Amino acid sequence: MSVTDPSTEGAPSLRPGGGTAAPEREFTVTARSQGRMVLRRFLQHRLAVASGIILILVVLLALLGGRFWKYSHEELTDELSSPPSLEHPMGTDGPGHDNFAQVLRGAQKSVQIALTVALVSTTIGTLIGALAGYYRGITDTLLMRFTDLLLVIPALVFFALLANRFAGSGWLALSFSLAAILWTTIARVVRGVFLSLREKEYVEAARALGASDRRIMFRHLLPNAAGPIIVNATITVAVAILVETSLSFIGLGVQIPDTSLGRLISVNQQAATTRPWLFYFPGLFIIIIALTVNFLGDGLRDAFDPTQRRVRA
Repeated sequence: MSVTDPSTEGAPSLRPGGGTAAPEREFTVTARSQGRMVLRRFLQHRLAVASGIILILVVLLALLGGRFWKYSHEELTDELSSPPSLEHPMGTDGPGHDNFAQVLRGAQKSVQIALTVALVSTTIGTLIGALAGYYRGITDTLLMRFTDLLLVIPALVFFALLANRFAGSGWLALSFSLAAILWTTIARVVRGVFLSLREKEYVEAARALGASDRRIMFRHLLPNAAGPIIVNATITVAVAILVETSLSFIGLGVQIPDTSLGRLISVNQQAATTRPWLFYFPGLFIIIIALTVNFLGDGLRDAFDPTQRRVRA
């Protein structure tokens, strides 16, 4: 039986050559969660981060700015068709409305429509794509053929028919009309992701343990498909803004007495050369929203892509 001298405990050990061995160091390895890795990759995408900040500010300005601005979008002032000034930063129109108040109201409606369309179309597209990709067979065939049928119809014609059908019903009815066609792209993306994920080992293990199809779809597959779904949802916001602008421009979007960015452009298109502030300020808001949403979607796509190695500026 060996005996250890207490006086030597904690002392560095001797090497055969006479030297002392370096004391052992303990290293702690902290595993990064998937959410932290996604956030880290997204924060490295400087253009997407800047776009996200600008988009949040524009949305807050659109939703809350009208409550704090001194003029209402319906209020008439004594200044008619006046250019931008300290009193009216975006000038006034012919009847005397403050153009900044009009743009705030138009941006509010456009943002409300875009967010509602993105939420509804993403929900419908995710559900249909998940069912088609998971069950395959006859379910996949029926759902995807219906999706293909909607895809081959000219989108603007379909939007115009729905908008004309629900004309005068308010912005919410217009939002659901747009969502009735914009879910198709998301459905095809989700279907492709589910077709790949359903063959993974953890899905087979869940089936072997007796998990129901609903649990497998919504507890195991859907979280792993969150990346493509979020990216396509952001793109849908930009698409909805542009489609609403197009419909309002031809008179099938938001109706009087309300307004939107597209309607402001339509009403003031004749003033583009004589009173440009009435035409270009609403157009500037549309450009800012569309560009920032696209850049944000680009950053989210790179962040959720596990194979991404190079972060674009």
